Amino acid sequence: MKLTTRLISGLLLIILCSSWGFFAHYHINRLAVFTLPKAMAGFYKANIEFITEHAISADKRRYVDSSEAPKHYLNVDHYGKNPFSKIPRRWNDAVVKYSEDTLIKYGTVPWTIQYNYYKLVEAFKAHDTTRILTASANLGHYIADAHVPLHLTQNYNGQLTNQTGLHALWESRIPELFANHYHYFTGKARYIENPLSEAFKICRASFKEVDTVLFFERVLNQSFSADKKYAMVKHGKKEVKDYSVEYSRAYQYRMKGMVERRMRAAILEVGSYWYSAWVDAGQPDLNRLIKQELTPDKRKKIQQEEALYITGKQFQ
Repeated sequence: MKLTTRLISGLLLIILCSSWGFFAHYHINRLAVFTLPKAMAGFYKANIEFITEHAISADKRRYVDSSEAPKHYLNVDHYGKNPFSKIPRRWNDAVVKYSEDTLIKYGTVPWTIQYNYYKLVEAFKAHDTTRILTASANLGHYIADAHVPLHLTQNYNGQLTNQTGLHALWESRIPELFANHYHYFTGKARYIENPLSEAFKICRASFKEVDTVLFFERVLNQSFSADKKYAMVKHGKKEVKDYSVEYSRAYQYRMKGMVERRMRAAILEVGSYWYSAWVDAGQPDLNRLIKQELTPDKRKKIQQEEALYITGKQFQ
């Protein structure tokens, strides 16, 4: 296989396997900027394109780094009934109970969130612009992943219940079709007392939705013939078989806006983790770290985006 072909195949694999889909990750990181207080907002708005673009960097690493994948999920149902009452919160305690190999095999997203949180705290303390932005983008990605119910189960793609493909339907197809009509306003970022406990709280909330995600798709599938469930959809320059608009809309309706709620929750949590890291770092003056001020046109565009976010109108 030629190198070019391998690269193209690899990029396609990333797109197909990416958590939340690129579209949603871009939106979550970008809109989280608008939750920040004034002392942080200027810096993050000046670098909003970096924050947006690198929202998917963690997914890209999955293609070149075999240790990356477990950081995006926690197959908590492996640990039996009432798993959150069994799993120790501290990493070292969990390793003693289950072994590091087991933890890595079944996912480490809450601990990954904690680890990247403290990387961001240290970046703020060092007044290192590049490290702050990189850590912020990565942290936002993992927090967003923890909000996806299918990232909390071994049946992550419906493969154990004859629902293969469900992952992409829930976190990619539905946001791509309908996310521009969601109401995103969440209010302002809040201080998080315990980043690890908060990460487990997010995971617990996502896990509670797993049965609903699986059940409603299984019921819906019985009322759609194959020619109505799927359609040829253009992705980039290619047409591929994907879930139809009608099927996707019906699934979203049955879930009563779950995808929208999880996206909105992710936006607020991302902003809150950024804000908390800044506070824990001693609230450094971020305005001194702005290397290039926004042009008037870019500033106006971001102000328009923020206004849309606040009013809950369609986000473009």
